[in-house]
Amino acid sequence: MPTYKAPLEDMKFVLNDVIDYARLTGLPGYGEFDNDTAMSVLEGAAQFCEEVLQPINQSGDAEGCRIENGNVFTPTGFKAAYHQYVESGWPALAADEAYGGQGFPQTLRFAVEEMICASNLSFGMFPGLSHGAYHALLLHGTDALKTTWLPKLISGSWSGTMCLTEAQCGTDLGLLTTKAEPRDDGSYAITGNKIFISAGDHDLTDNIVHLVLARLPDAPPGIKGISLFIVPKFLLDTNGAPGADNAVRCVSIEHKMGIKASPTCVLAFENSIGWLVGETNKGMRGMFTMMNGARLAVGMQGLGLSEVAYQNAVSYAKDRLQGRSLTGAKNPAGPADPLIVHPDVRRALMTIRAFNEGARALSLWVGTHLDVHEKHTDPAVRKDADDFVALMTPIVKAYFTDMGFECTNMALQIYGGHGYIREYGMEQFVRDARIAQIYEGANGIQALDLVGRKLPAEGGRMLRFFFHPLSERLQRTALDPQLNEFAEPFAKVFTRLQQATQFIALKSLANPDEAGAASSDYLRMFGLVALGDMWLRMAEAAYAKMPTANGDRAFYDAKIKTARFFFTKMLPEAHGLFARIMAGAGPVMALEADVF
Repeated sequence: MPTYKAPLEDMKFVLNDVIDYARLTGLPGYGEFDNDTAMSVLEGAAQFCEEVLQPINQSGDAEGCRIENGNVFTPTGFKAAYHQYVESGWPALAADEAYGGQGFPQTLRFAVEEMICASNLSFGMFPGLSHGAYHALLLHGTDALKTTWLPKLISGSWSGTMCLTEAQCGTDLGLLTTKAEPRDDGSYAITGNKIFISAGDHDLTDNIVHLVLARLPDAPPGIKGISLFIVPKFLLDTNGAPGADNAVRCVSIEHKMGIKASPTCVLAFENSIGWLVGETNKGMRGMFTMMNGARLAVGMQGLGLSEVAYQNAVSYAKDRLQGRSLTGAKNPAGPADPLIVHPDVRRALMTIRAFNEGARALSLWVGTHLDVHEKHTDPAVRKDADDFVALMTPIVKAYFTDMGFECTNMALQIYGGHGYIREYGMEQFVRDARIAQIYEGANGIQALDLVGRKLPAEGGRMLRFFFHPLSERLQRTALDPQLNEFAEPFAKVFTRLQQATQFIALKSLANPDEAGAASSDYLRMFGLVALGDMWLRMAEAAYAKMPTANGDRAFYDAKIKTARFFFTKMLPEAHGLFARIMAGAGPVMALEADVF
């Protein structure tokens, strides 16, 4: 059975020594959330994840969800765990205090989400979707809607979903056919079917608040004619409690490759009563609010699963005796040496470790920009922070989940045949990780978003908030004798990224296929550079702490050695990606379609 230990020491290092979490306490409303309070939150979350969520992860996967007479039931232990989650106040952690939230920084929510995803991804789907519904309503709902629905969503008494996909439309939402007919009282009758609805029905909460995309009778065609509606499973009575059934039916639940303890539902809306969120025919604004937040959260799924896979693979590699070290026996008293002495096993473990620690730092850095965007008093600063988050969203979603799947696969490989059977739990991590590359916008779509929207936006304005600080950091660290070994090769890769950016921008003006053909390679290259930026900062922080480290010296020494592995063994991949980008669209598009 797999185990999990929250990486609190590494989280604390990133928060305190790399991204300067303390500066957030200067933002309006964050003054009381100092370092000690933040660490207390993380320690509480770690205990909940390790002691409550992780023990029911493997059993929940084996049991799965079931549907009986249109009602969905979660696996044994999930309902009790969810009630404990609610009673401990976790749903309200980073929610608006005006509606019952605790108002903690979003940065801490990112750290907590990683722990939840690592310990029990299926469980994390329920509060994750609810937070997305909360955020969309907070930004786009009327005061009446917010007063009615947000307190219960924030407390966790009710849960939320996002209902976009239909059988004939996934990415291309302009094809959706769900109808919204106006009613005399200002509400709407919603009719249509939605598929792939995560947490679409379950037994954890008293009500489920669906956010549904639908089309008004006079709506223009395509994506410009979509509106967003709030459609609860149960209508509210005069006391604001769940009452009459609202004709939202769970037709079936999908039989999936992974996240089996999270019900993925087919929902039928049959003249279900709903209320408009935002303006008519402007529903994508609200849904993109929810989706962009979900994309960052899905990135954390890739990181969380990679972390728990790494921990278990390390434990196995230290215990499993197989063969002798190439340089002589390391366990001469035993029949063989442990797996961890073998270079290829170490290569895999170091790759996973370097990704995990770099991705953790980047995710928390993005989290601080969310907080600045929400709380800073200067509109210009808020705008800059929002642009940085927008630029990083496809990177976090796609690169983190691609690597999450690759890393769980590498971890499984270390187990050999034992990794392929259920007893050890590794195959579940691989299965669970695979969906993250698909939902909330498949990773190919994220790559197109990066090259087609984020790069050219406002003449490349978004890039400046990443490129300029990194350029300055490289110039400064190149002069540091300790950091030069990292900064010098990194500067060459960064130059390649800038050249690739210019190549895509120029070539795609004449032929948009150029951007499409380069997009996935470019996103991965960008992801490597973004992690390189964090590794350069972490190495600098580790060197700064070493003289006074005392008992923590081994931690900082390991950080520097892992940085060295990243810059010498992982970052060079960027040169190959650059070559593929510069080859252009020709080799991709040359073969006639009927020859495939």
